[in-house]
Amino acid sequence: MRAKKVRGSGPWQRFRRDRWAMVGLGILIAEVLLVLLLPPLMGLEPNATDRVAGFWAPPSWEHWLGTDDVGRDVFARLVYGGRISLLVGFSAAAISVAVGVPLGLLAGYRRGACEFWIMRLADVFQSFPTTVLVLCLVALVGASVWNIVVVIGLLGWTSIARLVYGNTLSVREQEYILAVRALGGSTATILRRNVLPNAVSPVWAALAQRVGRAILSESSLSFLGVGIRTPQASWGNIVQYATNVTVFAERPWIWVPPSICIVVTVFALQFVGDGLRDAMDPKYVSSTGVEESPVFCRETPEELLSVLEEDAEA
Repeated sequence: MRAKKVRGSGPWQRFRRDRWAMVGLGILIAEVLLVLLLPPLMGLEPNATDRVAGFWAPPSWEHWLGTDDVGRDVFARLVYGGRISLLVGFSAAAISVAVGVPLGLLAGYRRGACEFWIMRLADVFQSFPTTVLVLCLVALVGASVWNIVVVIGLLGWTSIARLVYGNTLSVREQEYILAVRALGGSTATILRRNVLPNAVSPVWAALAQRVGRAILSESSLSFLGVGIRTPQASWGNIVQYATNVTVFAERPWIWVPPSICIVVTVFALQFVGDGLRDAMDPKYVSSTGVEESPVFCRETPEELLSVLEEDAEA
C-alpha cells in the first residue's frame, strides 16, 4: 500500500526549510564557481613570479594577498589551491562511498561469513589512528594528488559501510522483502530495486561530512609537508607558511585566508550534511503536523510480480 505524499513534505522541501543547510549549500556553490571561473576571467597564474613586486610583498592592487617567498601571487595560489582541495575532498569521498556502500550492503544482506569478514576488516582499519595511517601510506606511494585521493578515500570506507550495513539489517526484515524473497526474487533484484534505495538514503548526509574530513586530511598532510607540495598549490601547503615565525607574526595575509577557507568549507559541509540527515530522516513531522515514515516498498504488488517475471526470464 502506498502512503499519501504530502505536498511540500519531500526531502528537497524539508532541506530547503533548513536555513543553515541552504547557507552551507550556497557557500559551496559559490566556492566551486569562484575557483573554476576566476582564473580564466582574471588571468590568474599560480606559479608566475613577479620580479618587480619581489618576495614577501604586502597586499596591493596588483597582488591582493601579496606575494610569497619566490614572488608568486598568493591570491592566485589560493584560488588554484581551492581547486585542488575541493577536488581531493569530493573525489576521496566518492571513493569511500563507492567502496563502502557495496560492502555494507553485502555484509548486511548476506550475513554469515561475508558479514564477519567485512566487519572484521572494518574493525582493523578503524583500530589504527587515521592520520598516522594516511601519513605512512602517502609516504609509501608518493604525494601526488591522485595518490592522496585514493589513500584518503580507501581509508574512509569503514564509516560508510557500517552505516549502510545497519540500515540493510533493518530493511532486509521488512515484510515486502520477505515476500519478494519467498516469490523467488533473486538477490541482485532485491538489492538493486528494494534494499539499495532505502539503505543508502542516510549516506547522502555522511557523504557531505566525509568531504569535509577529506579536505581536513589533505590540509593536514600538506601542512606537515607530506601532502601536496609546491609548486602545486593547495590550501594546506599555503597555510604551511605559518610554520615560519616571521610569516606567522608579520604576514598574516598569507596564511589567514586559506585557513578561513578551510574552516568555512568544513562548516558549510557540516551544515549541508545535517540538513540532508534531517531531510532523509525516516520519521519526520510533515507540514500537516502528522509524523510520517518513508515508503519502503516502491512498487505495487503487480509491479513486483512483473519484476519477478522479468528476473525469472533473464
